[in-house]
Amino acid sequence: MTDVYILAIDLAKRSFQICATAPGGAVLFNRAVSRAKLETVLREQAPCIVAMEACATSHFWGRFAQSAGHEFA
Repeated sequence: MTDVYILAIDLAKRSFQICATAPGGAVLFNRAVSRAKLETVLREQAPCIVAMEACATSHFWGRFAQSAGHEFA
């Protein structure tokens, strides 16, 4: 997972859709994950840009991503 440039996250209550793209825009993976798995992905992923919609939980996930070394957009 080291070549991920942008990690786009669609937030929800129980499952989250994550889509990773390479610098050229190619989709590397697109899958649904649980809350615990999203935490693991953000911790293990090399620093990249994390993009998500603005909503109540985006502040929590944005701070979480930043604490893992990611740039929050």
